[in-house]
Amino acid sequence: MKPRNFLIPSLILLILLLTISGCAEPNQAQGTEGASGVAGFWAGLWHGFILPVAFVISLFDEGIGIYEIHNNGNMYNLGFVIGTWIVFGSVLASRRSVR
Repeated sequence: MKPRNFLIPSLILLILLLTISGCAEPNQAQGTEGASGVAGFWAGLWHGFILPVAFVISLFDEGIGIYEIHNNGNMYNLGFVIGTWIVFGSVLASRRSVR
């Protein structure tokens, strides 16, 4: 692939990501008690593991979310990202080894 052919889609993707990130706002419920308390690292890790299933269910049920809004902040986010990496990283690694 020529470098020029790679440049235009990359710039479009970058502009799109910057535009979308402008819509983000801080989590107003962070640090507040939910029905089961404040979610920490381990809850974030679990939610990262079940992300694919929770996403599909959330398409059909408005009461289900893929992210716990009542969390303790950075530690929950770290657990969520690690759990997501483990799930999607293992899927990508298994696809790579098949080739």
